Order: sequence, then C-alpha cells, then structure tokens
Amino acid sequence: MADIATKREPDSVATDELTQKVKRAKTDSENSGGEVGDEIEINVLSGFKTSAVLSDSAREKNIFIRGKLADQDAVVILEKTPIREDTLAEIFSGSKLKLEMRNDIYSTYRLQPPPHLNELKTTVVCPATEKHVKKYQRQESFLVEETGEDYQSITLPYIQKQSFSVQWVYNILEKKAEAERIVFEDPDQEVGFVLLPDFKWDQKQVDDLYLIAIVHQRNIKSLRDLTSEHLPLLQNIFQKGKETILQRFNLPASKLRVYLHYQPSYYHLHVHFTKLGYEAPGCGVERAHLLADVIQNLQADPQYYKTRTLYFPLRADDGLLDKFKEAGRL
Repeated sequence: MADIATKREPDSVATDELTQKVKRAKTDSENSGGEVGDEIEINVLSGFKTSAVLSDSAREKNIFIRGKLADQDAVVILEKTPIREDTLAEIFSGSKLKLEMRNDIYSTYRLQPPPHLNELKTTVVCPATEKHVKKYQRQESFLVEETGEDYQSITLPYIQKQSFSVQWVYNILEKKAEAERIVFEDPDQEVGFVLLPDFKWDQKQVDDLYLIAIVHQRNIKSLRDLTSEHLPLLQNIFQKGKETILQRFNLPASKLRVYLHYQPSYYHLHVHFTKLGYEAPGCGVERAHLLADVIQNLQADPQYYKTRTLYFPLRADDGLLDKFKEAGRL
C-alpha cells in the first residue's frame, strides 16, 4: 500500500550478524577518535550477490536490487544524494574533468568529484521477505474509490486480518530504538508525539528535509479513525512541528508541506513534514492529505473521515486491491 520508496517495515531489520558487524565497526571508529557515521572499515556489502534489479529511476537517481547477503535474501537500495551548496568550492577545485564534447559556447564533461563528495545513500533490508521484493518491484498501480462503507466492509477487515506489526513504532515511542534520532518530543499521551527524520533524508542538507511525527496514542490507525476529538492532537503536531523545524533547521512554515498519507505505509497515525519543492514519494494528490485541510474538515464535520469517499492508489500485487475486485468495487 505504498509507493516504491525507502520505508521502515516491522521485519526490515538487519540480521544479528549484520548488526554486530556494523556495531563492531562503530566501536572501532569511536575508540580511534572517529566520528559516528565514519564506521566504514567493515564493508557488510562486500559479499552481496546481485540476482535482479527490481526497479530504478533516472529521475530520482535510485536503484533497488535483489540479491543474497550472508546466504539470506536481501534488498539493497542505492540513492544519489543531493549536491550541497557548501561543497561547491571543493567540487570545482578538487575534481577531475574529462571533456566529452565542445560546440561553440557549449561543452560537456565527465566530472569525478573527491570520493567523500560522491557518496551513495545505501539502505539494506536483510533478511528480505517476498513482501519486500514485491514492494520495491516496478508494478502497475490502480486508483481505488473507497466509501465510508467500503472502509468498514473491505479495508478494515483486511487490515485486521493481516495484523500488520508496528512494534518498531512502539520501540521508538518507548526509546528502545532510535532514541538518539528524535528531534523533538511532546510526551503527553493524549496530544503528544515524537518528531524524527525519515530514513529517506540523510540530514546533510535541508533541500530534501523529511521528518515524521509519530503520535503517542496507539489506537489511531489512519485518517479514517480521526474525528473532531483528535483536533487538539492534530493542532499540537501542526504547531509544535513547525516551531521545531524553524528552530532546528531555519525553515519557516511557508516552506513546509505537512500531510498524512491514505492509505498509509503502516497503521499507526503519523504526519509527514517535507520541504516544499522536494518531490517526496507519495506527496501527490492521490495519496497525500494536507494536515491543514484535515483540521479544517474535522472542524466543519466531526465525522468527516468516517463518511467521506477517499481515493488512493494500490499496486497490482496488493492484497487489498484483490479484496476491492472481489467486492465488485473495481
């Protein structure tokens, strides 16, 4: 129920062996005075054996690869990172140039920047399930029309039957994982939330800023569960999220896109904060709902999302799509 993008899944964690290798590398780096993030002495991907390219995008400059890592199925995602303004001087002065073509005032070159300015953001999903493989595979999508009745009779039973795990979300909320990545927290159990960077953002520049606000309440799965009773929660996220981003990253509210997905990639309410102008996966009109609009809709009609017909895309292999077909809704 999500587009091809790097997203956390409950079982998309590294194996113990892989995790231990990374931890050992990190410890070695720290003991030698290196900074956290420089622990690349052990290349856990040196034994990766490619079996297939699941998908790639010249526009988004990424590639999704299936293969084997330590005899386990794995998916590796490689992404080019944005060019930062503060590296331009070093790129111009420290790169190697090879002329490809010159014609009048125009010339093209192959530019090889210094290695530390030519990084690839790399995500490893290991062990990867067939679900991950299908998720990252290029597939046809269909736009689904879901009435309030459809949600109750088709979507909700499907979600409940699948029992999608959000344990990794609870680990964040309980500080059992990723505590050091939290940018802001309001600990109130009714209107509180944690704000932390999405994995798609490497935090090296604000041009592709992407943060996620995860609510402390555990009984709100998605947009469909929201009523006017949740307005204090939504308004709190909207206000404090914008204030935090202004203070930490010097981006005003006028530069932010704040929205919810429907369908979401996981069923625990969360809000996306991205920089306006960054075409983040899933920010299109068929899936993204601006938080400001959600708040106004609930102020006008307390049960708006209980009854409203909603539209969203589903991939060809999505089990929910099959349920809508079986019900004659597609």
